[in-house]
This record gives sequence, structure tokens and C-alpha cells, in this order.
Amino acid sequence: MNVKLFRITTGEEVVAELVSETDTTVTLQNGLVVLPTGQQVGFAPWATVIDKNHPEITVNKTHIVYIAEVDESIGEKYDQIYGSNLVTPDKKKLIL
Repeated sequence: MNVKLFRITTGEEVVAELVSETDTTVTLQNGLVVLPTGQQVGFAPWATVIDKNHPEITVNKTHIVYIAEVDESIGEKYDQIYGSNLVTPDKKKLIL
């Protein structure tokens, strides 16, 4: 999965899988709006009435402020929601 953070000109931050990109558009799927909740963040569906069998949305790049990589923990949470449901264990360090 190629999960990215998209800042939309409306102010929304959307975590979604980047499906494809052209010079003028990006196609996303399974978008989640980031909802700050104090010291943490929550998620809500971005396009609540979209056809679940066709989850791709094409957005004109003029409506996107930036595209960024997501934090590893956000990527794992996204994967729990839309992906394989695999959770990677915390990295253990060997102390000698």
C-alpha cells in the first residue's frame, strides 16, 4: 500500500492510498479524514456515501496543498482499517 497524507485546500488532512498520479490529478482510495482529539488523532471516512465497490476518487491537484509521507504508527493504523490487519511488533533492542 502506498499510504500518504493529503492536505486539501479546504483544510482537511486526508490519509489515503495513492493509486495513481498524473500531471494534473491524483487518484486516491479509502480516504480517512484526520480528526485531532487532544493529544491523539482519530479517523472518519472521507467520502461517506461513495460506492464501496469503487472506492477510487480522482482529485485535481489544484485542490491539494501538499502530499506527505505518514508516520509509521498512522500507516499501521490505516493498514488495520483497510489492509491486511497485520500489526508489526515493536522493535526490540538487544542490550549487550
